[in-house]
Amino acid sequence: MHVVVIDDTDTNIILLKALLARLGDVTCSTFMDPVEGLEFVLSREPDLLIVDYMMPKLDGLQVVEAVRAKPSLDDMPILMVTAFNEREVLYKALEKGATDFLSKPMDRVEFSSRVRNMLALRKSYLMLKDRAVQLAVEVEKATALVRERERETIYRLAKSAEFRDPETGAHILRMAHYSKLVGRELGLSSSTQELLLQAAPMHDVGKLGTPDHILLKPGKLTPEEFEVMKKHAAIGYEILKGSNSPMLQMAAEIAWSHHERYDGSGYPRALKGEAIPLSGRIVALADVFDALTSNRPYKRAWSLDEAKDFMLKQRGAHFDPGCFDVFFGHWDEVVQIHHRFRDEQPSAYGPS
Repeated sequence: MHVVVIDDTDTNIILLKALLARLGDVTCSTFMDPVEGLEFVLSREPDLLIVDYMMPKLDGLQVVEAVRAKPSLDDMPILMVTAFNEREVLYKALEKGATDFLSKPMDRVEFSSRVRNMLALRKSYLMLKDRAVQLAVEVEKATALVRERERETIYRLAKSAEFRDPETGAHILRMAHYSKLVGRELGLSSSTQELLLQAAPMHDVGKLGTPDHILLKPGKLTPEEFEVMKKHAAIGYEILKGSNSPMLQMAAEIAWSHHERYDGSGYPRALKGEAIPLSGRIVALADVFDALTSNRPYKRAWSLDEAKDFMLKQRGAHFDPGCFDVFFGHWDEVVQIHHRFRDEQPSAYGPS
């Protein structure tokens, strides 16, 4: 344990060093200049400070006050030594943050006992502090493992929908990264951007409840068939809702709202404008853009420019103008994402 002694009297310094040496396992730094001693304490953060009250330049109360002003030294014990028995001085010392005090002339047995107790408490505090740090690290590891398992579950659920749908694994990767791009440029926090990236692939999980003859039909759906198809948004919400997981909460929100249109002509609730959750407005844009630029059994892939021109006509109607502008305002990055996740690549939900 490291003890610092600040006292302007030579004989007191010699005595205190000798008493501390008898305790064993203690290193001692001494200062007769209180300013130098205070600077040392603030920079080195020892385990115990023993400080005299009456000193030039700074008295003991001023030293204690300066030490306690540093948050990391809140729990370091301070022993004030004073020749005064006046209660007012003692009260002030305690008010400023002194842990204990001794009056001169010091009783050697009393000094050794008090210092030994203070250092024992300091050791216990440091051990608890280290243990708290270790526990925090362990909790973070466990939380990270839970998040990873949750992420894997989400992806596998998205894959299960994908196996019933002609869309490819690369589609959910592209639209997820398009969504994160929009979220980033709209100023969403990094944690919300990650939620978008991880939750967006769940947008069509409700297609698990869509009959195959409708889901896999190569031609245009009849009005009756389209009504059945539209139910997948509400089915997806029912599958995902009610979770304590922020990721699943966002996924439920996206599943229910990504087919809404900005002008209120979408489904399943005909929401309009900002009544549509932002996550749904973002994913609606990303999903349509990638659907247009991807091959399907019933259509060829449009070029990126063709999709851009077509969607421009839907700005403010189908798509939120703010989401639209930031997406197409970062065209180079959109193109990079499109080329990065090609349909022939294995479908693996990697990090951004």
